[in-house]
Amino acid sequence: MQLRLWHYDLPLKHTFTISRESIDVQPTVIVELEQDGVRGYGEATTNPYYGVTLESLTEAIGSCRDILEKSALGDPVELYEQLAEPLDSHRFALCALDQAAHDLWGKLQGKPVYQLWGLSTDHTPVSNYTIGIDSVETMVSKLNEFAGWPIYKIKLGTGQDVEIVERLRRETDAVFRVDANCGWSAEETVDNSRALAPLGVEFIEQPLPATEWEAMRQVRRESKLPVVADESCQREEDVACCDGFFHGINIKLVKCGGLTPARRMIAAARTRGLSVMVGCMTESSVGISAIAQLLPLLDAVDMDGAVLLAKDVASGVTLDRGVCRYPDRPGCGIELMEEGRRLL
Repeated sequence: MQLRLWHYDLPLKHTFTISRESIDVQPTVIVELEQDGVRGYGEATTNPYYGVTLESLTEAIGSCRDILEKSALGDPVELYEQLAEPLDSHRFALCALDQAAHDLWGKLQGKPVYQLWGLSTDHTPVSNYTIGIDSVETMVSKLNEFAGWPIYKIKLGTGQDVEIVERLRRETDAVFRVDANCGWSAEETVDNSRALAPLGVEFIEQPLPATEWEAMRQVRRESKLPVVADESCQREEDVACCDGFFHGINIKLVKCGGLTPARRMIAAARTRGLSVMVGCMTESSVGISAIAQLLPLLDAVDMDGAVLLAKDVASGVTLDRGVCRYPDRPGCGIELMEEGRRLL
């Protein structure tokens, strides 16, 4: 296989704010693996919270160049096992390579990845649309800009969180999900759950910092809404840790290392009775199209990352008010655009 790395800066439609940061442009790295004239693509974005920079991604992925260029792709799981040890501390890089390997695998086989896994897309969950923290008026405007979605995910952690949800509820009867991104205390979470439950909120995502396990035990016991782990569930071994502290898990491909470990995490969660969601970063259709291959296995999904962009860098799956539309193409269905890319 031949390896190429591309860098794009993804411009957002609106400033995107969560409890710990705001962004207007999201840097991302696209991995391209080529074999027999066929190209597969994977993605990993930079992320200051997890210490992932453009330089660290480039260095980590580049360190595997010899392994890749001496290999011919067969089963992408076998390639993952080769790369997992050298990239154990660089899961974002591992994710981009694993996604690219799956896309290439499907294209070489002439079938979508989900079909090669024996899955059907006849019944899949719809995605939410995410509303970042802003003034209440701006959050209402963002909701109405994407009116008609069946589910909205509301970022919270402001000190006026219940008031925000009450105001947004006046605009729609859609399902709400709320995500505090570690911004609440245990007491706030329990109190907020009592206020939010009558407002049509489905669940609360990661209310507490990831290290506050004993406080999460209290939250799980007393909350009036289910609680779903995000920052507390990054890798395969974290699934077992979340049992008894959360009702479900939200898997992010970049944090766990790609599609291969995500499938194993889904299976582990099922054995423990945990609900399963897959979420996204603010990323292009490269990463979103990889997530789409997992949809038949999920209870919930947050895959609106490319919808938040002012300009995408690839074509692949699309969302029609949350409903995933698959392209008639093999692999993950990704085609990369040349405009704006820089070779790393």
